[in-house]
Amino acid sequence: MVDLPSFDDVAQASRQGALGTDPSELHGALAGWLAGGGSNAQDWTASVLADPQLPPPQSGDALDRLRLVTVAQLEDRSFGFELLLPEAEVSLNERAEAVFAWCRGFLGGFGLAAGAKPPLSDEGAEALQDMARLAQAVPDSSDDEDDEDALAEIEEFVRVAALLLHGDCVMGPRHRQSLN
Repeated sequence: MVDLPSFDDVAQASRQGALGTDPSELHGALAGWLAGGGSNAQDWTASVLADPQLPPPQSGDALDRLRLVTVAQLEDRSFGFELLLPEAEVSLNERAEAVFAWCRGFLGGFGLAAGAKPPLSDEGAEALQDMARLAQAVPDSSDDEDDEDALAEIEEFVRVAALLLHGDCVMGPRHRQSLN
């Protein structure tokens, strides 16, 4: 499986495209859009950021690769989906804020694509509520090992929640259609 473009490459492309959002939040919005059933189109930034004036990413640039890899990872049956987050060398607070920003982006993109009443399982509805709580969270200013472990657990929860929601809104309906 191909890796996501680097955090720095997406940050640079986001600045060049005047998108006004941080790489983690942008990736969360894209993942939420796709998980909610949004289209896999090259002009995804206009849809995800609800700004029809945004030009589409150039074919092969970091934002286009971000879309292509995210689609492939969400569809991967071996659960290879990854969150676009800063490198481990960045402070724990910055990484925690990036996870919370990813969740905020996910909720926005998911809401735009899935609408007010998405076809969620009980587990999916609970995961979406938990993600909403994380989106409102503020990082603590501690840097101890317990907080590092807690952040790793939160990242894993968010990753699995995104896959679950994608399964509820995209994979489940697609599978039901193929059976009919």
